[in-house]
Amino acid sequence: MKAKKYIGAAILSCAFSLLILGHALALPKPPVPQRIVSLVPNITEELYLLGAQDHIVGVTIYCQRPPEAQSKERVGAVVEVNVEKIMSLQPDLVIASPLTDHKQIQKLRDVGLRVEIFQPPQDFKALNNGFLQLSFLVGREKEASEIIKRAEGELNSIKGRVRGLPRPRVFIQIGARPLVAAGGDSFIDDFISYAGGVNIAHEVKTSVYSREEVVQRDPDIILIAKMGVAGEDEKDAWLKYKTIKAVQERTIYTVDPYRFCSPTPLSFVEQVKELVRLFHGVE
Repeated sequence: MKAKKYIGAAILSCAFSLLILGHALALPKPPVPQRIVSLVPNITEELYLLGAQDHIVGVTIYCQRPPEAQSKERVGAVVEVNVEKIMSLQPDLVIASPLTDHKQIQKLRDVGLRVEIFQPPQDFKALNNGFLQLSFLVGREKEASEIIKRAEGELNSIKGRVRGLPRPRVFIQIGARPLVAAGGDSFIDDFISYAGGVNIAHEVKTSVYSREEVVQRDPDIILIAKMGVAGEDEKDAWLKYKTIKAVQERTIYTVDPYRFCSPTPLSFVEQVKELVRLFHGVE
């Protein structure tokens, strides 16, 4: 009896959801925004890819790419933003991430600003879906479809080139203190897979990881998503663990944290190409 009630409720819920979806699809598409504030670095870069850069009126201090984005008005960081500064720019669209302070988002909405929150992608497919969602908001669906088609074509070509090659076991470090590993719940895991490698932390969620666990799993390659002095310090820290193959073979590399952690569909492909060179020594 309980099972029948549960199934009946599920059917009603599904039907209700379909009605809501149908209603949403019947609604007119909102006007294309003319003044956009982007609080998400990769979204800023994607707006440039879509040719919507002239509509960007504000970005964060972390929106570094393309270089032209650095000339835009700065409205804070990814988490903390200057609400008054954003309001003064009179945007008709603000794009935020789940990391953006929820109270500040609510303040923006309370004064009538439209705020859209983009979830971080968990894989390449989700990255493309988010890109399509963005293109819908800014009226650039055709451009987005062409970019995604190009990216998918290049990835398929890469998969063909690495098929049959040895698959190195890889550890991806995205935090130092504490040590944080990229697990199977992250799109970073997709980088490794497309490049013909195996993520030794694939079975876990992205979280704090121990160096002892890395030593036990003995990766062939260690990737550190840090640049400059911080990256070199981490490389030196790993060199103390003489039994790890990556240490013995000197296959410890730093990768651009921006490209690695904030990709667009096209920069995702470029990062995979770089990993193919590191993993297999081929172009």
